Amino acid sequence: MKRKKITCEIARNISIVKTLATLGHFPKKETEKEAWFLSVLRSETQASFKVSKKINRWYDHGEGIGGNIIDLIVLMLKCSVKEALEFLSNNSPVFSFHQQTLFSNLPNINQQMENQITILRTKTIEHPALIQYLKSRQVPLKIAKRYCSEVWYRNHGKTFFAIGLENHLGGWELRNKFFKNCSSPKSYTYLTKGKKQLIIIEGMFDLLSLAVFDKKLIHESDIIVLNSIAFINEVILLLTDFQKVVLFLDNDSNGNKITTYLLNQYKNVIDQSSIYINFKDLNEKLIKESI
Repeated sequence: MKRKKITCEIARNISIVKTLATLGHFPKKETEKEAWFLSVLRSETQASFKVSKKINRWYDHGEGIGGNIIDLIVLMLKCSVKEALEFLSNNSPVFSFHQQTLFSNLPNINQQMENQITILRTKTIEHPALIQYLKSRQVPLKIAKRYCSEVWYRNHGKTFFAIGLENHLGGWELRNKFFKNCSSPKSYTYLTKGKKQLIIIEGMFDLLSLAVFDKKLIHESDIIVLNSIAFINEVILLLTDFQKVVLFLDNDSNGNKITTYLLNQYKNVIDQSSIYINFKDLNEKLIKESI
């Protein structure tokens, strides 16, 4: 079932902060009223790209330009307004004043709209742009090659390439400098080695970052990459199969709620988020500690 196209009026209310997150961009500092990013339009080392949460508008102080979410997508993806609306229809379902609430209200995977991504081919990661992207996330190419592939895909009639992590149903999580996307079927990634310890982490770059931080732990564990926090509802069924389950969920509202729930329900679960207590996740810690 294809999602209906949205109008400019509706699109302007789509959260800039949350849309940037789907594209792999996260605030360097944040308050209740605003968020500051490294510019998504150019290279810089100090965050000068401001998003006002109150009015849902952005301003790049280095470029001296700003606007709404449509203007931003047009500039980031170098596309038309029509194409920007199409992108927002398929990739940004979260609105500025819409709040995600409880564990029980996590996104329903079965209700997510299918995108139009077709995988064309996969290969060993070698494209310079992807290698540079890995470098910006402080992930060594050798580690990325161990778990991921270079994936070429078609979406809305255009061809793209990305770093891909395959899930256990054959779908792909896709990441590059500009896009955070996935191909159907969407599911979690299960790296099984027959170990008695299970690691649960949220995303591709959490996996790659943990491989940088603790090779021994990675080697001694089965690993589940959720790819969407909603898949915790399916993964819970596997927890009793292991002597120990180690959590590395994000330091955010949903991550904290799920961690607390699992700690209360399962004696074999331990939480390791204290390792990156001052950061959103493992990759943010890796990036900031490498600067």
